[in-house]
Amino acid sequence: MTGLVQAVRYLTIVPIRRPFAPDGALPAPMDLGRSAVWFPIIGLGLGLCLAAIQSIAARLFPPLLVGLITVATWKVLTGGLHLDGLADCLDGLAGRDAEHRLAIMRDSRIGVFAALGLIVVLLADVAALAETEEGRRWQAVIIAPTIGRAMPAMLARLFPPARPDGHGALFAKGVSRGGAALAVVLAALVAVIARGWAGLLAALAGALAALLAGALLTRRLGGITGDVLGAAVEIAETVVLLAHAAWAQGRP
Repeated sequence: MTGLVQAVRYLTIVPIRRPFAPDGALPAPMDLGRSAVWFPIIGLGLGLCLAAIQSIAARLFPPLLVGLITVATWKVLTGGLHLDGLADCLDGLAGRDAEHRLAIMRDSRIGVFAALGLIVVLLADVAALAETEEGRRWQAVIIAPTIGRAMPAMLARLFPPARPDGHGALFAKGVSRGGAALAVVLAALVAVIARGWAGLLAALAGALAALLAGALLTRRLGGITGDVLGAAVEIAETVVLLAHAAWAQGRP
């Protein structure tokens, strides 16, 4: 159960103490990699909380406000962790070469590309939820975070690290092939249970988008980093939400 506790502490703002660890100490990247099989379970728990929140909000507010409240709660509960990774990756793409791009990504300041990208992603999330019919919205907010949190383990096994001593490399060392496969299978199973084949198709769309992003960033950076893994989570979640919205409009 230590892996589950580590996953909860890292992926959410839930204040759970890790036994024999100082208050506020986060798990080491390699230990976190070993706990990656639990990530989709954390995503499912997050999705259930969001489903309850959007259900309450839908009784009080119009769809646009429901989407805004749900997404705002979503990002607060996760501490904006993966948004930070997405922002760093977007800024890094402007670099001259792989070394320069990695240096930009290590800079804590946010640039124009990151700011614009975050605005677009958050607006897309809010709009997609607002345009998803109320009876299907709960399915979207359960599937999206579950699939998103299976992506770090999958990408860590498929792509090489950009730096041998970086967080992405250490995380990947802790991720076993069986653990990565189990994380993906669990996420897919949740998608099928939540919405059948339509849910699985939305999950596959999110996973494919994360894979394409991982391949692009690997080419630009020479490998993956912790920021790339975080960006993959956000990209997969947004695509899943967009797929649900598209389905609601009668488009494949």
